[in-house]
Amino acid sequence: MSDTGTGTEAEALPREAPPLDDRPRDALAHKARAEAVPPLLPGPGQPPGSGPGGTTAVDAAPEPADSGEAPGLGSFLARAAAGTAVLTVLAAVLGLVRDQAIARYFGASDASDAFLIAWTVPEMAATLLIEDGMALLLVPAFSLALTRRADAEAAPRTDTGEPAPDPVRELVAATLPRLCVLLMAGAALLMAGAPWVVRVLAPGLADPDLAVDCTRLTAVTVLTFGITGYFSAALRAHRSFLPPAGVYVAYNIGIIGMTLALHSVWGVRAAAAGVAVGSLLMILTQLPTLLRLLPLARPRFTRLRKRASRTAPLLGLTVLAPVVLFVVSRQSQVLVERFLASTLPAGAISHLNYAQKVAQMPMVLSLMICTVTFPVVARAMASGQREKARQRVERDLALAGMVVLLGTAVVLGYAPQIIEVLFQRGAFDTADTEATAQVMRVYAAGLLGHCLVGALSRPFFSSGRPTWFPAFAMGTGLLVTMGAGYALTYRFGVSGIATANAVGISTTALLLLMGLGTRVVPIRARAVALSLGRLAGAALVAGAAGWAAAQLVPDAVLSLAAGCVLVPVVFFLTGLALRSPEVVSLLALIRRRFTDGR
Repeated sequence: MSDTGTGTEAEALPREAPPLDDRPRDALAHKARAEAVPPLLPGPGQPPGSGPGGTTAVDAAPEPADSGEAPGLGSFLARAAAGTAVLTVLAAVLGLVRDQAIARYFGASDASDAFLIAWTVPEMAATLLIEDGMALLLVPAFSLALTRRADAEAAPRTDTGEPAPDPVRELVAATLPRLCVLLMAGAALLMAGAPWVVRVLAPGLADPDLAVDCTRLTAVTVLTFGITGYFSAALRAHRSFLPPAGVYVAYNIGIIGMTLALHSVWGVRAAAAGVAVGSLLMILTQLPTLLRLLPLARPRFTRLRKRASRTAPLLGLTVLAPVVLFVVSRQSQVLVERFLASTLPAGAISHLNYAQKVAQMPMVLSLMICTVTFPVVARAMASGQREKARQRVERDLALAGMVVLLGTAVVLGYAPQIIEVLFQRGAFDTADTEATAQVMRVYAAGLLGHCLVGALSRPFFSSGRPTWFPAFAMGTGLLVTMGAGYALTYRFGVSGIATANAVGISTTALLLLMGLGTRVVPIRARAVALSLGRLAGAALVAGAAGWAAAQLVPDAVLSLAAGCVLVPVVFFLTGLALRSPEVVSLLALIRRRFTDGR
Protein backbone atom coordinates (compact mmCIF):
# COMPACT_ATOMS: atom_id res chain seq x y z
CA MET A 1 0.00 0.00 0.00
CA SER A 2 1.35 3.28 -0.97
CA ASP A 3 0.47 6.84 -0.16
CA THR A 4 3.12 8.38 -2.20
CA GLY A 5 2.90 11.79 -3.61
CA THR A 6 3.30 19.74 -8.72
CA GLY A 7 3.70 23.00 -8.08
CA THR A 8 5.81 25.93 -9.28
CA GLU A 9 9.00 24.61 -10.79
CA ALA A 10 11.66 26.76 -9.25
CA GLU A 11 15.39 26.29 -9.40
CA ALA A 12 15.28 23.46 -6.90
CA LEU A 13 12.82 21.49 -9.03
CA PRO A 14 13.27 20.10 -12.53
CA ARG A 15 11.89 22.32 -15.22
CA GLU A 16 9.63 20.99 -17.89
CA ALA A 17 12.01 20.79 -20.79
CA PRO A 18 11.65 19.21 -24.20
CA PRO A 19 12.04 15.46 -23.73
CA LEU A 20 15.69 14.44 -23.75
CA ASP A 21 14.88 11.43 -25.86
CA ASP A 22 13.40 13.65 -28.57
CA ARG A 23 16.81 15.06 -29.44
CA PRO A 24 19.34 13.55 -31.84
CA ARG A 25 21.81 11.17 -30.22
CA ASP A 26 24.74 13.53 -30.72
CA ALA A 27 22.92 16.21 -28.75
CA LEU A 28 22.04 13.71 -26.06
CA ALA A 29 25.64 12.62 -25.71
CA HIS A 30 26.82 16.23 -25.53
CA LYS A 31 24.25 17.01 -22.82
CA ALA A 32 25.23 13.89 -20.87
CA ARG A 33 28.91 14.93 -20.92
CA ALA A 34 28.03 18.47 -19.89
CA GLU A 35 25.64 17.61 -17.07
CA ALA A 36 26.79 14.25 -15.79
CA VAL A 37 28.08 14.12 -12.23
CA PRO A 38 29.55 11.11 -10.46
CA PRO A 39 27.22 9.14 -8.19
CA LEU A 40 26.93 10.34 -4.61
CA LEU A 41 27.69 6.94 -3.13
CA PRO A 42 29.92 4.05 -4.25
CA GLY A 43 28.40 0.79 -5.36
CA PRO A 44 28.46 -2.21 -3.03
CA GLY A 45 31.97 -3.52 -2.63
CA GLN A 46 33.57 -0.33 -3.90
CA PRO A 47 36.05 1.32 -1.52
CA PRO A 48 34.40 4.00 0.62
CA GLY A 49 34.64 7.45 -0.88
CA SER A 50 36.17 6.22 -4.11
CA GLY A 51 35.05 6.44 -7.65
CA PRO A 52 36.26 4.71 -10.78
CA GLY A 53 39.97 4.27 -10.92
CA GLY A 54 40.48 5.03 -7.26
CA THR A 55 39.61 8.73 -7.45
CA THR A 56 37.21 10.22 -4.97
CA ALA A 57 33.58 10.16 -5.93
CA VAL A 58 33.41 13.94 -5.65
CA ASP A 59 36.52 14.73 -7.65
CA ALA A 60 36.16 12.10 -10.38
CA ALA A 61 35.70 13.63 -13.82
CA PRO A 62 32.49 12.69 -15.57
CA GLU A 63 32.87 9.99 -18.17
CA PRO A 64 31.46 10.21 -21.69
CA ALA A 65 28.01 8.84 -22.19
CA ASP A 66 29.31 5.66 -23.84
CA SER A 67 32.22 4.95 -21.52
CA GLY A 68 30.71 2.04 -19.65
CA GLU A 69 30.26 3.89 -16.42
CA ALA A 70 26.91 3.84 -14.69
CA PRO A 71 24.48 6.47 -15.84
CA GLY A 72 24.73 8.78 -12.88
CA LEU A 73 22.12 11.08 -11.48
CA GLY A 74 23.00 14.07 -13.62
CA SER A 75 21.82 17.52 -12.70
CA PHE A 76 18.46 16.99 -14.42
CA LEU A 77 17.75 13.69 -12.68
CA ALA A 78 19.07 15.06 -9.39
CA ARG A 79 16.54 17.90 -9.60
CA ALA A 80 13.88 15.38 -10.58
CA ALA A 81 14.72 13.26 -7.54
CA ALA A 82 14.56 16.34 -5.30
CA GLY A 83 11.21 17.42 -6.70
CA THR A 84 9.85 13.89 -6.44
CA ALA A 85 11.06 13.70 -2.83
CA VAL A 86 9.26 16.91 -1.92
CA LEU A 87 5.98 15.76 -3.45
CA THR A 88 6.38 12.27 -1.97
CA VAL A 89 6.80 13.71 1.51
CA LEU A 90 3.83 16.05 0.96
CA ALA A 91 1.69 13.13 -0.19
CA ALA A 92 2.80 11.07 2.79
CA VAL A 93 1.87 13.89 5.16
CA LEU A 94 -1.54 14.22 3.51
CA GLY A 95 -1.91 10.45 3.72
CA LEU A 96 -1.38 10.68 7.45
CA VAL A 97 -3.95 13.49 7.68
CA ARG A 98 -6.37 11.28 5.75
CA ASP A 99 -5.77 8.34 8.08
CA GLN A 100 -6.07 10.64 11.10
CA ALA A 101 -9.46 11.87 9.87
CA ILE A 102 -10.71 8.30 9.39
CA ALA A 103 -9.33 7.26 12.78
CA ARG A 104 -10.86 10.31 14.47
CA TYR A 105 -14.36 9.80 13.13
CA PHE A 106 -14.52 6.00 12.91
CA GLY A 107 -11.70 4.72 15.15
CA ALA A 108 -10.92 0.99 14.86
CA SER A 109 -14.49 -0.28 14.44
CA ASP A 110 -16.83 -2.23 12.18
CA ALA A 111 -17.27 0.89 10.04
CA SER A 112 -13.54 1.43 9.51
CA ASP A 113 -13.08 -2.30 8.80
CA ALA A 114 -15.83 -2.12 6.16
CA PHE A 115 -14.16 0.87 4.49
CA LEU A 116 -10.77 -0.86 4.51
CA ILE A 117 -12.22 -3.93 2.83
CA ALA A 118 -13.57 -1.63 0.10
CA TRP A 119 -10.21 0.13 -0.02
CA THR A 120 -8.67 -3.16 -1.10
CA VAL A 121 -9.93 -2.33 -4.60
CA PRO A 122 -8.02 0.97 -5.05
CA GLU A 123 -4.99 -0.52 -3.30
CA MET A 124 -4.88 -3.38 -5.78
CA ALA A 125 -5.63 -1.01 -8.66
CA ALA A 126 -2.89 1.41 -7.58
CA THR A 127 -0.26 -1.33 -7.48
CA LEU A 128 -1.34 -2.86 -10.77
CA LEU A 129 -2.20 0.27 -12.73
CA ILE A 130 -0.03 3.08 -11.29
CA GLU A 131 2.94 2.00 -9.25
CA ASP A 132 4.19 -1.27 -10.71
CA GLY A 133 2.23 -2.93 -13.46
CA MET A 134 1.61 -0.05 -15.84
CA ALA A 135 5.03 1.47 -15.21
CA LEU A 136 6.88 -1.81 -15.77
CA LEU A 137 5.06 -2.29 -19.06
CA LEU A 138 4.84 1.21 -20.49
CA VAL A 139 8.04 2.98 -19.46
CA PRO A 140 10.18 0.61 -21.61
CA ALA A 141 7.61 0.80 -24.43
CA PHE A 142 7.52 4.61 -24.47
CA SER A 143 11.32 4.75 -24.11
CA LEU A 144 11.69 2.62 -27.23
CA ALA A 145 9.13 4.72 -29.11
CA LEU A 146 11.00 7.90 -28.17
CA THR A 147 14.27 6.38 -29.33
CA ARG A 148 12.71 5.54 -32.69
CA ARG A 149 11.33 9.06 -32.91
CA ALA A 150 14.83 10.45 -32.31
CA ASP A 151 16.22 8.14 -35.01
CA ALA A 152 13.57 9.40 -37.44
CA GLU A 153 14.43 13.03 -36.65
CA ALA A 154 18.14 12.45 -37.17
CA ALA A 155 17.79 10.34 -40.34
CA PRO A 156 18.46 11.89 -43.76
CA ARG A 157 15.31 13.08 -45.51
CA THR A 158 14.13 11.09 -48.52
CA ASP A 159 13.18 12.52 -51.90
CA THR A 160 9.49 11.81 -51.41
CA GLY A 161 9.23 14.08 -48.38
CA GLU A 162 6.35 11.94 -47.14
CA PRO A 163 5.97 12.24 -43.35
CA ALA A 164 6.55 9.06 -41.38
CA PRO A 165 4.22 8.10 -38.55
CA ASP A 166 5.30 9.22 -35.11
CA PRO A 167 6.12 6.07 -33.08
CA VAL A 168 4.87 7.68 -29.87
CA ARG A 169 1.50 8.55 -31.39
CA GLU A 170 1.25 5.10 -32.91
CA LEU A 171 1.81 3.58 -29.47
CA VAL A 172 -0.85 5.79 -27.86
CA ALA A 173 -3.37 5.14 -30.64
CA ALA A 174 -2.83 1.38 -30.43
CA THR A 175 -3.06 1.06 -26.66
CA LEU A 176 -4.98 3.85 -24.89
CA PRO A 177 -8.47 3.38 -26.44
CA ARG A 178 -8.41 -0.38 -25.90
CA LEU A 179 -7.16 0.08 -22.37
CA CYS A 180 -10.01 2.48 -21.55
CA VAL A 181 -12.62 0.03 -22.86
CA LEU A 182 -11.18 -2.83 -20.81
CA LEU A 183 -10.95 -0.70 -17.68
CA MET A 184 -14.54 0.53 -18.00
CA ALA A 185 -15.73 -3.04 -18.36
CA GLY A 186 -13.73 -4.07 -15.31
CA ALA A 187 -15.14 -1.24 -13.20
CA ALA A 188 -18.70 -2.13 -14.21
CA LEU A 189 -18.19 -5.80 -13.38
CA LEU A 190 -16.73 -4.91 -10.00
CA MET A 191 -19.71 -2.71 -9.14
CA ALA A 192 -22.13 -5.46 -10.09
CA GLY A 193 -20.21 -8.16 -8.23
CA ALA A 194 -19.44 -6.13 -5.09
CA PRO A 195 -21.40 -8.44 -2.72
CA TRP A 196 -19.49 -11.48 -3.94
CA VAL A 197 -16.17 -9.61 -3.69
CA VAL A 198 -16.84 -8.64 -0.06
CA ARG A 199 -17.78 -12.22 0.86
CA VAL A 200 -14.55 -13.51 -0.64
CA LEU A 201 -12.30 -10.84 0.89
CA ALA A 202 -13.79 -10.84 4.39
CA PRO A 203 -16.17 -13.72 5.08
CA GLY A 204 -16.26 -12.88 8.80
CA LEU A 205 -17.17 -9.21 8.44
CA ALA A 206 -19.96 -8.12 10.79
CA ASP A 207 -21.61 -5.58 8.41
CA PRO A 208 -21.12 -6.71 4.79
CA ASP A 209 -23.76 -4.32 3.39
CA LEU A 210 -21.72 -1.27 4.39
CA ALA A 211 -18.61 -2.79 2.81
CA VAL A 212 -20.58 -3.49 -0.40
CA ASP A 213 -21.70 0.14 -0.66
CA CYS A 214 -18.15 1.37 -0.15
CA THR A 215 -16.79 -1.15 -2.69
CA ARG A 216 -19.18 0.11 -5.37
CA LEU A 217 -18.02 3.67 -4.75
CA THR A 218 -14.33 2.76 -4.95
CA ALA A 219 -14.78 0.56 -8.04
CA VAL A 220 -14.44 3.61 -10.30
CA THR A 221 -10.71 3.61 -9.51
CA VAL A 222 -10.25 0.64 -11.86
CA LEU A 223 -10.80 3.13 -14.70
CA THR A 224 -9.33 6.29 -13.22
CA PHE A 225 -6.20 4.63 -11.82
CA GLY A 226 -5.59 2.93 -15.15
CA ILE A 227 -5.65 6.25 -16.99
CA THR A 228 -3.49 7.82 -14.27
CA GLY A 229 -0.92 5.05 -14.57
CA TYR A 230 -0.84 5.34 -18.36
CA PHE A 231 -0.26 9.08 -18.16
CA SER A 232 2.41 8.62 -15.47
CA ALA A 233 4.38 6.10 -17.52
CA ALA A 234 4.25 8.31 -20.61
CA LEU A 235 5.40 11.39 -18.67
CA ARG A 236 8.25 9.58 -16.91
CA ALA A 237 9.52 8.21 -20.22
CA HIS A 238 9.51 11.84 -21.44
CA ARG A 239 11.60 12.78 -18.35
CA SER A 240 8.69 14.67 -16.75
CA PHE A 241 8.60 13.48 -13.14
CA LEU A 242 6.73 16.15 -11.20
CA PRO A 243 3.13 15.58 -12.38
CA PRO A 244 3.32 11.79 -11.74
CA ALA A 245 4.78 12.48 -8.31
CA GLY A 246 1.92 14.84 -7.52
CA VAL A 247 -0.97 12.45 -8.21
CA TYR A 248 -1.14 11.14 -4.64
CA VAL A 249 -1.25 14.68 -3.32
CA ALA A 250 -4.43 15.25 -5.36
CA TYR A 251 -5.79 11.83 -4.37
CA ASN A 252 -5.42 12.43 -0.65
CA ILE A 253 -6.89 15.93 -0.92
CA GLY A 254 -10.01 14.42 -2.48
CA ILE A 255 -10.43 11.84 0.29
CA ILE A 256 -9.77 14.33 3.08
CA GLY A 257 -12.19 16.90 1.65
CA MET A 258 -15.07 14.44 1.19
CA THR A 259 -14.51 12.85 4.61
CA LEU A 260 -14.53 16.17 6.44
CA ALA A 261 -17.50 17.51 4.50
CA LEU A 262 -19.83 14.51 4.49
CA HIS A 263 -18.89 12.15 7.35
CA SER A 264 -21.82 13.34 9.46
CA VAL A 265 -24.26 12.61 6.60
CA TRP A 266 -22.87 9.52 4.87
CA GLY A 267 -20.70 8.04 7.59
CA VAL A 268 -17.74 6.05 6.32
CA ARG A 269 -19.27 6.09 2.82
CA ALA A 270 -18.00 9.68 2.59
CA ALA A 271 -14.41 8.39 2.68
CA ALA A 272 -15.23 5.88 -0.07
CA ALA A 273 -16.72 8.66 -2.20
CA GLY A 274 -13.56 10.66 -1.53
CA VAL A 275 -11.53 7.82 -3.07
CA ALA A 276 -13.53 8.21 -6.29
CA VAL A 277 -13.21 12.02 -6.31
CA GLY A 278 -9.50 11.89 -5.51
CA SER A 279 -8.87 9.45 -8.36
CA LEU A 280 -10.42 11.89 -10.83
CA LEU A 281 -8.15 14.65 -9.50
CA MET A 282 -5.16 12.38 -10.23
CA ILE A 283 -5.99 12.44 -13.93
CA LEU A 284 -6.49 16.22 -13.99
CA THR A 285 -3.11 16.72 -12.29
CA GLN A 286 -1.26 15.16 -15.23
CA LEU A 287 -3.47 16.04 -18.18
CA PRO A 288 -2.10 19.56 -18.97
CA THR A 289 1.52 18.37 -19.07
CA LEU A 290 0.63 15.31 -21.13
CA LEU A 291 -1.19 17.41 -23.73
CA ARG A 292 1.85 19.69 -23.95
CA LEU A 293 4.23 16.79 -24.52
CA LEU A 294 1.89 15.01 -26.94
CA PRO A 295 0.35 17.86 -28.99
CA LEU A 296 -2.31 17.10 -31.54
CA ALA A 297 -0.46 18.73 -34.43
CA ARG A 298 0.70 16.57 -37.33
CA PRO A 299 4.21 15.16 -36.64
CA ARG A 300 7.05 16.47 -38.77
CA PHE A 301 9.06 13.35 -39.60
CA THR A 302 10.30 11.88 -42.86
CA ARG A 303 9.86 8.22 -43.63
CA LEU A 304 12.87 6.04 -42.96
CA ARG A 305 14.03 3.84 -45.85
CA LYS A 306 13.27 0.79 -43.75
CA ARG A 307 10.35 1.42 -41.46
CA ALA A 308 10.89 0.32 -37.88
CA SER A 309 8.52 -2.22 -36.42
CA ARG A 310 5.66 -0.89 -34.35
CA THR A 311 6.07 -0.49 -30.60
CA ALA A 312 2.63 -1.72 -29.66
CA PRO A 313 3.58 -5.45 -29.79
CA LEU A 314 5.76 -4.76 -26.74
CA LEU A 315 2.50 -4.76 -24.83
CA GLY A 316 1.43 -8.17 -26.07
CA LEU A 317 0.23 -11.01 -23.89
CA THR A 318 3.68 -12.57 -23.52
CA VAL A 319 4.98 -9.38 -21.88
CA LEU A 320 1.75 -8.43 -20.13
CA ALA A 321 1.06 -11.73 -18.39
CA PRO A 322 4.27 -11.96 -16.29
CA VAL A 323 3.90 -8.36 -15.12
CA VAL A 324 0.24 -8.77 -14.17
CA LEU A 325 0.90 -12.03 -12.35
CA PHE A 326 3.81 -10.48 -10.43
CA VAL A 327 1.83 -7.40 -9.39
CA VAL A 328 -1.31 -9.34 -8.44
CA SER A 329 0.75 -11.79 -6.39
CA ARG A 330 2.46 -8.91 -4.61
CA GLN A 331 -0.76 -7.15 -3.71
CA SER A 332 -2.38 -10.43 -2.75
CA GLN A 333 -0.37 -10.33 0.47
CA VAL A 334 -2.79 -7.62 1.61
CA LEU A 335 -5.74 -9.81 0.61
CA VAL A 336 -4.36 -12.68 2.68
CA GLU A 337 -3.88 -10.37 5.67
CA ARG A 338 -7.42 -9.02 5.58
CA PHE A 339 -8.93 -12.44 4.97
CA LEU A 340 -7.22 -13.77 8.09
CA ALA A 341 -7.90 -10.62 10.14
CA SER A 342 -11.62 -10.72 9.33
CA THR A 343 -11.87 -13.76 11.64
CA LEU A 344 -10.39 -11.79 14.57
CA PRO A 345 -12.25 -9.30 16.82
CA ALA A 346 -13.50 -6.02 15.32
CA GLY A 347 -10.72 -3.51 14.74
CA ALA A 348 -8.05 -6.05 13.75
CA ILE A 349 -8.10 -5.01 10.09
CA SER A 350 -7.83 -1.36 11.11
CA HIS A 351 -4.87 -2.03 13.42
CA LEU A 352 -3.08 -3.80 10.57
CA ASN A 353 -3.87 -0.95 8.17
CA TYR A 354 -2.68 1.90 10.40
CA ALA A 355 0.47 -0.01 11.36
CA GLN A 356 1.33 -0.86 7.77
CA LYS A 357 0.64 2.61 6.41
CA VAL A 358 2.99 4.27 8.90
CA ALA A 359 5.66 1.55 8.83
CA GLN A 360 5.91 1.65 5.03
CA MET A 361 6.61 5.38 4.82
CA PRO A 362 10.42 4.79 4.81
CA MET A 363 9.95 2.27 2.01
CA VAL A 364 7.97 4.76 -0.07
CA LEU A 365 10.68 7.41 0.35
CA SER A 366 13.44 4.96 -0.51
CA LEU A 367 11.77 3.75 -3.71
CA MET A 368 11.50 7.25 -5.16
CA ILE A 369 15.19 6.81 -6.09
CA CYS A 370 14.41 3.75 -8.21
CA THR A 371 11.33 5.44 -9.70
CA VAL A 372 13.40 8.32 -11.05
CA THR A 373 16.24 6.14 -12.35
CA PHE A 374 14.03 3.41 -13.88
CA PRO A 375 13.93 5.13 -17.32
CA VAL A 376 17.75 5.38 -17.17
CA VAL A 377 18.08 1.63 -16.53
CA ALA A 378 15.50 0.88 -19.25
CA ARG A 379 17.42 2.96 -21.79
CA ALA A 380 20.72 1.32 -20.85
CA MET A 381 19.20 -2.14 -21.24
CA ALA A 382 17.58 -1.22 -24.55
CA SER A 383 20.96 -0.09 -25.92
CA GLY A 384 22.81 -3.14 -24.60
CA GLN A 385 24.87 -1.22 -22.02
CA ARG A 386 24.66 -3.88 -19.30
CA GLU A 387 27.59 -2.52 -17.30
CA LYS A 388 25.91 0.86 -16.99
CA ALA A 389 22.71 -0.84 -15.89
CA ARG A 390 24.59 -2.94 -13.33
CA GLN A 391 26.29 0.00 -11.67
CA ARG A 392 23.09 2.05 -11.64
CA VAL A 393 21.10 -0.79 -10.05
CA GLU A 394 23.75 -1.49 -7.40
CA ARG A 395 23.91 2.17 -6.40
CA ASP A 396 20.13 2.39 -6.27
CA LEU A 397 19.98 -0.65 -4.00
CA ALA A 398 22.59 0.87 -1.67
CA LEU A 399 20.83 4.23 -1.44
CA ALA A 400 17.34 2.74 -1.07
CA GLY A 401 18.58 0.26 1.51
CA MET A 402 20.18 2.96 3.63
CA VAL A 403 17.02 5.11 3.62
CA VAL A 404 14.64 2.27 4.46
CA LEU A 405 16.85 0.81 7.19
CA LEU A 406 17.24 4.17 8.88
CA GLY A 407 13.45 4.46 8.88
CA THR A 408 13.20 0.90 10.20
CA ALA A 409 15.36 1.88 13.19
CA VAL A 410 13.03 4.79 14.00
CA VAL A 411 9.96 2.54 13.78
CA LEU A 412 11.53 -0.11 16.03
CA GLY A 413 12.49 2.43 18.66
CA TYR A 414 9.48 4.73 18.72
CA ALA A 415 6.43 2.88 17.37
CA PRO A 416 4.14 3.68 20.37
CA GLN A 417 5.11 7.35 20.35
CA ILE A 418 4.56 7.60 16.58
CA ILE A 419 1.08 6.08 16.77
CA GLU A 420 0.11 8.17 19.81
CA VAL A 421 1.18 11.42 18.16
CA LEU A 422 -0.47 10.60 14.84
CA PHE A 423 -3.71 8.84 15.76
CA GLN A 424 -4.60 8.82 19.47
CA ARG A 425 -7.57 11.14 19.54
CA GLY A 426 -11.31 10.89 19.15
CA ALA A 427 -12.47 7.29 18.71
CA PHE A 428 -8.89 6.00 18.56
CA ASP A 429 -7.98 5.24 22.19
CA THR A 430 -4.94 4.03 24.17
CA ALA A 431 -5.72 0.36 23.58
CA ASP A 432 -5.75 0.98 19.82
CA THR A 433 -2.39 2.74 20.09
CA GLU A 434 -0.79 -0.18 21.94
CA ALA A 435 -2.16 -2.79 19.54
CA THR A 436 -1.16 -0.81 16.44
CA ALA A 437 2.34 -0.05 17.72
CA GLN A 438 2.98 -3.71 18.48
CA VAL A 439 1.98 -4.71 14.95
CA MET A 440 4.03 -1.88 13.44
CA ARG A 441 7.22 -3.12 15.09
CA VAL A 442 6.63 -6.56 13.60
CA TYR A 443 6.00 -5.07 10.16
CA ALA A 444 9.32 -3.21 10.43
CA ALA A 445 11.15 -6.53 10.13
CA GLY A 446 9.90 -6.80 6.53
CA LEU A 447 10.54 -3.23 5.39
CA LEU A 448 13.89 -4.04 3.77
CA GLY A 449 12.24 -6.92 1.94
CA HIS A 450 9.45 -4.67 0.63
CA CYS A 451 12.01 -2.10 -0.50
CA LEU A 452 14.17 -4.69 -2.27
CA VAL A 453 11.19 -6.23 -4.05
CA GLY A 454 10.22 -2.81 -5.40
CA ALA A 455 13.79 -1.97 -6.40
CA LEU A 456 14.78 -5.36 -7.85
CA SER A 457 11.61 -5.95 -9.87
CA ARG A 458 12.19 -2.90 -12.10
CA PRO A 459 15.40 -4.15 -13.79
CA PHE A 460 13.71 -7.47 -14.59
CA PHE A 461 11.12 -5.68 -16.71
CA SER A 462 13.35 -2.88 -18.05
CA SER A 463 14.20 -4.63 -21.33
CA GLY A 464 10.57 -5.02 -22.45
CA ARG A 465 11.05 -8.78 -22.91
CA PRO A 466 8.89 -11.36 -21.11
CA THR A 467 10.35 -12.72 -17.90
CA TRP A 468 8.52 -15.03 -15.50
CA PHE A 469 11.08 -15.14 -12.69
CA PRO A 470 9.65 -12.15 -10.70
CA ALA A 471 6.20 -13.76 -10.78
CA PHE A 472 7.72 -17.05 -9.61
CA ALA A 473 9.57 -15.30 -6.77
CA MET A 474 6.49 -13.32 -5.73
CA GLY A 475 4.29 -16.39 -5.90
CA THR A 476 6.72 -18.29 -3.70
CA GLY A 477 6.71 -15.46 -1.18
CA LEU A 478 2.90 -15.39 -1.24
CA LEU A 479 2.73 -19.11 -0.47
CA VAL A 480 5.11 -18.55 2.45
CA THR A 481 2.89 -15.69 3.69
CA MET A 482 -0.23 -17.83 3.47
CA GLY A 483 1.34 -20.80 5.24
CA ALA A 484 2.89 -18.71 7.99
CA GLY A 485 -0.31 -16.68 8.36
CA TYR A 486 -2.50 -19.73 8.89
CA ALA A 487 0.06 -21.14 11.34
CA LEU A 488 0.53 -17.97 13.40
CA THR A 489 -2.79 -16.08 13.34
CA TYR A 490 -4.67 -18.37 15.73
CA ARG A 491 -1.96 -18.09 18.39
CA PHE A 492 -0.60 -14.57 17.91
CA GLY A 493 -3.48 -12.67 16.28
CA VAL A 494 -2.56 -9.59 14.23
CA SER A 495 1.11 -9.89 15.23
CA GLY A 496 1.15 -13.34 13.64
CA ILE A 497 -0.28 -11.90 10.42
CA ALA A 498 2.38 -9.17 10.36
CA THR A 499 5.10 -11.77 10.99
CA ALA A 500 3.86 -13.83 8.04
CA ASN A 501 3.99 -10.72 5.85
CA ALA A 502 7.60 -10.01 6.84
CA VAL A 503 8.72 -13.60 6.26
CA GLY A 504 6.96 -13.89 2.88
CA ILE A 505 8.21 -10.61 1.41
CA SER A 506 11.76 -11.27 2.63
CA THR A 507 11.69 -14.64 0.85
CA THR A 508 10.68 -12.91 -2.38
CA ALA A 509 13.42 -10.29 -1.99
CA LEU A 510 16.08 -12.97 -1.50
CA LEU A 511 14.96 -14.87 -4.60
CA LEU A 512 14.94 -11.69 -6.72
CA LEU A 513 18.40 -10.68 -5.49
CA MET A 514 19.85 -14.09 -6.38
CA GLY A 515 18.04 -14.25 -9.73
CA LEU A 516 18.72 -10.77 -11.08
CA GLY A 517 22.46 -11.24 -11.61
CA THR A 518 22.09 -14.47 -13.58
CA ARG A 519 19.10 -13.46 -15.70
CA VAL A 520 19.04 -9.74 -16.46
CA VAL A 521 21.59 -7.37 -14.93
CA PRO A 522 24.88 -8.92 -13.74
CA ILE A 523 24.85 -7.36 -10.27
CA ARG A 524 27.22 -8.68 -7.61
CA ALA A 525 24.63 -10.27 -5.34
CA ARG A 526 27.13 -11.19 -2.62
CA ALA A 527 28.56 -7.66 -2.45
CA VAL A 528 25.05 -6.16 -2.35
CA ALA A 529 24.00 -8.57 0.42
CA LEU A 530 27.13 -7.75 2.46
CA SER A 531 26.52 -4.03 2.08
CA LEU A 532 22.89 -4.32 3.14
CA GLY A 533 23.90 -6.58 6.02
CA ARG A 534 26.14 -3.89 7.47
CA LEU A 535 23.36 -1.33 7.18
CA ALA A 536 20.92 -3.76 8.81
CA GLY A 537 23.33 -4.17 11.73
CA ALA A 538 23.48 -0.41 12.16
CA ALA A 539 19.66 -0.26 12.07
CA LEU A 540 19.33 -2.90 14.79
CA VAL A 541 21.74 -1.07 17.11
CA ALA A 542 20.06 2.29 16.46
CA GLY A 543 16.59 0.80 16.95
CA ALA A 544 17.60 -0.80 20.25
CA ALA A 545 19.08 2.49 21.46
CA GLY A 546 15.86 4.28 20.56
CA TRP A 547 13.72 1.64 22.27
CA ALA A 548 15.70 2.07 25.50
CA ALA A 549 15.77 5.88 25.34
CA ALA A 550 12.06 6.22 24.49
CA GLN A 551 11.09 5.08 27.98
CA LEU A 552 13.03 7.92 29.62
CA VAL A 553 10.81 10.74 28.28
CA PRO A 554 7.12 10.43 29.26
CA ASP A 555 5.77 12.96 26.77
CA ALA A 556 5.27 11.29 23.39
CA VAL A 557 6.02 14.38 21.30
CA LEU A 558 9.26 15.19 23.12
CA SER A 559 10.33 11.54 23.14
CA LEU A 560 9.76 11.23 19.38
CA ALA A 561 11.58 14.51 18.69
CA ALA A 562 14.59 13.28 20.67
CA GLY A 563 14.47 9.98 18.83
CA CYS A 564 14.60 11.69 15.45
CA VAL A 565 18.05 12.96 16.52
CA LEU A 566 19.28 9.98 18.54
CA VAL A 567 18.46 7.19 16.08
CA PRO A 568 20.20 8.73 13.01
CA VAL A 569 23.29 9.58 15.10
CA VAL A 570 23.57 6.03 16.43
CA PHE A 571 22.80 4.59 12.95
CA PHE A 572 25.60 6.50 11.24
CA LEU A 573 28.11 5.98 14.05
CA THR A 574 27.43 2.25 13.99
CA GLY A 575 27.69 2.26 10.21
CA LEU A 576 31.11 3.87 10.52
CA ALA A 577 32.16 1.26 13.07
CA LEU A 578 30.99 -1.51 10.73
CA ARG A 579 32.81 0.19 7.82
CA SER A 580 29.70 0.48 5.69
CA PRO A 581 30.82 2.00 2.34
CA GLU A 582 27.55 3.90 1.94
CA VAL A 583 27.70 5.53 5.36
CA VAL A 584 31.40 6.37 5.06
CA SER A 585 30.93 7.89 1.62
CA LEU A 586 27.83 9.87 2.59
CA LEU A 587 29.45 11.36 5.69
CA ALA A 588 32.58 12.20 3.70
CA LEU A 589 30.43 13.96 1.09
CA ILE A 590 28.55 15.92 3.75
CA ARG A 591 31.81 16.95 5.41
CA ARG A 592 33.27 18.04 2.09
CA ARG A 593 30.18 20.06 1.16
CA PHE A 594 30.18 21.70 4.58
CA THR A 595 33.88 22.56 4.25
CA ASP A 596 33.40 23.96 0.75
CA GLY A 597 30.42 25.99 1.95
CA ARG A 598 32.54 27.65 4.59
